[in-house]
Amino acid sequence: MSVALTTSPVAPSLLHRLAAGKTLPILIVLGALLLVWYAFTIYLNAPWQIDAYQRAGTEWTAADLVRDAMAQERPVLPAPHQVLAEIWKTTVETRITSKRSLLYHAWVTLSSTLLGFVIGTALGVLIAVGIVHNRAMDKSVMPWVIASQTIPILAIAPMIIVVLNAIGLSGLLPKALISTYLSFFPVVVGMVKGFRSPETIQLDLMRTYNAGSAQTFWKLRWPSALPYLFASMKVAVAIALVGAIVGELPTGAVSGLGARLLAGSYYGQTVQIWAALFMAAGLAAALVGIVGIGQRMIMARMGERP
Repeated sequence: MSVALTTSPVAPSLLHRLAAGKTLPILIVLGALLLVWYAFTIYLNAPWQIDAYQRAGTEWTAADLVRDAMAQERPVLPAPHQVLAEIWKTTVETRITSKRSLLYHAWVTLSSTLLGFVIGTALGVLIAVGIVHNRAMDKSVMPWVIASQTIPILAIAPMIIVVLNAIGLSGLLPKALISTYLSFFPVVVGMVKGFRSPETIQLDLMRTYNAGSAQTFWKLRWPSALPYLFASMKVAVAIALVGAIVGELPTGAVSGLGARLLAGSYYGQTVQIWAALFMAAGLAAALVGIVGIGQRMIMARMGERP
């Protein structure tokens, strides 16, 4: 007669679960970055603080130096908690319609970003279709598309603004066109690669079915290019945000994240600059995430398995 022994599985510890996933590595990297940031904050702000102690004739200790270096009103490098406090103050504690609100400035920049992104994506897809289906466009247009990206955007942005203002176009559209200029390139490159991704045997099969050019495009080339489209759109939407911010710099704009950065640099408000930078980074991450959600939904409808 044998007795079966049963043992209850020991629940894994919280640390083990974190280590098995992605959370712990992310937390370790984030903690290391914060430590480095705080160290550089003290190092860069300490000279001015020591000079302030000497001019005031006050005695100080290392603890006083560390505390005061991370609490300066206009530091060389603000501490992380200063940046977070500024973001909280200008998003939660400030009315969204106020021109001191980061959300207000983010919306102004987002408007031109989305308009430029939509125009750039549509333009990029149309150019890619022409390049794939027309050999003359492939040989003539594609080199110019590549060459267009060698021009520094900081040099061309003022020219676009001045020319468009001269013909009476101002406000949202000039900034959107700068976003378009930056965002259409990754879409063109990605979609050309996507449209050409079907294998020769697949194209021969479509000819066997007596499919025309339009049917081959919509039934084969377009579905094959969708993964490339979404990958290029993730790059395009982030770079469109950069274009919108750059477009706000030479216009003397009073609203938008670019204007916020410019005002902060004029008055030495480094905390304001860093808060605007983090808002821009968060906005870009959110836009890329939205494109990713759209990709998963559409590809799932097309039968793609996770």
